[in-house]
Amino acid sequence: AAAAGAGAAPDGTDGAPLADGAAGFGLAAALAVLRHAIRRLGGVTGDVLGALVEIAGTGALIVLAAG
Repeated sequence: AAAAGAGAAPDGTDGAPLADGAAGFGLAAALAVLRHAIRRLGGVTGDVLGALVEIAGTGALIVLAAG
């Protein structure tokens, strides 16, 4: 909801779906890596959490750049 609101601010209502999709894609990518890390490492470390932040941000930026 916050991503959709932030996307609606500069572009009107046209940017809201793109921002919402970008946030969803970033979250999905991070969750996929989290599941892999739990299966592979048996848990979550601080390094994994840091990687998840970077993956979510990069995934969202890729979608925003493509849109």
